Amino acid sequence: MAGLFGELLPMILGNVLAPLWLIIVLLLLASPGGLLKAAAFVLGMTLTRVAQGLLFGALLAASSDDAAGGSGLVAATLKLILGILLLIAAFKKWRKEEDPDEPPPKWMQSLDQTTALKAFGLGALGIAIGPKLWAFTLSALAIINGAGIDQTSAIIAYAAYIFFAQILLILAVLFAAVAPKHSRAVLQRATGWLTTYNRPISITVALVFGLLFTWDGVNGFLKG
Repeated sequence: MAGLFGELLPMILGNVLAPLWLIIVLLLLASPGGLLKAAAFVLGMTLTRVAQGLLFGALLAASSDDAAGGSGLVAATLKLILGILLLIAAFKKWRKEEDPDEPPPKWMQSLDQTTALKAFGLGALGIAIGPKLWAFTLSALAIINGAGIDQTSAIIAYAAYIFFAQILLILAVLFAAVAPKHSRAVLQRATGWLTTYNRPISITVALVFGLLFTWDGVNGFLKG
C-alpha cells in the first residue's frame, strides 16, 4: 500500500498545490455564515469525486478485465493527457489567458452573498467541469486499478486520495470551526498571500507537474 500511495502522491500534490480552491474556501469562511458554506463547498467536491470513483472505477476495472495489461496503457495515456493539459494551462496562465478550470471572476465576487446550497453546487461543479481535475482523478483511479489489490483496499486507497487531495481545504474548515476568533486573522492573511501569488504558484505547479506527467506517460508507453 505504501508503494501505491507513492504513485498517487503526484496526483495528490497536483490537487493540494493548486491555490484556487483554497482561496475559494478562505473567502467563503470570511463571509457571513462562512463555516457552513465552506463545509458545503468541500462536501460538494467530495461527493462529486466519490461519484467519479464509482462510475469510472467500474469502467476501468471492466476494461482491464477485457485486455491483459490494459490498465498500464490506460494509466500512461491518462498521465500523458494530464501532462499536456497542465503544460497548456501553464502557457495560458503565463499569457494571462482564462483557465477553463477556474470559475469566472463574477463567481469569486459573489461568494459573500452565496448560500450554503450554492456553495455545495459550486464545489460539485468545479470538480465536474475541470479537465485537469478529471485527469488527476482518472489517473489516480487507473493507478489504483492497476495495483492488483482487492476491492476493499482499492476503496480505501481512493478514499485516501480524496482526503489528501483536499487536506488543506479540510484543515482550513476545521481550524475555523475549532478556533473561530483566532482563525479569522490567520485565514485572512493566508487569503491575501494566496491571492497575491496565485498566478506564479499556478504557473509553477502546472509547469512542473505537466513535465512530470508527460514524461511518465511517454515512459509508460515505451515500457508497454
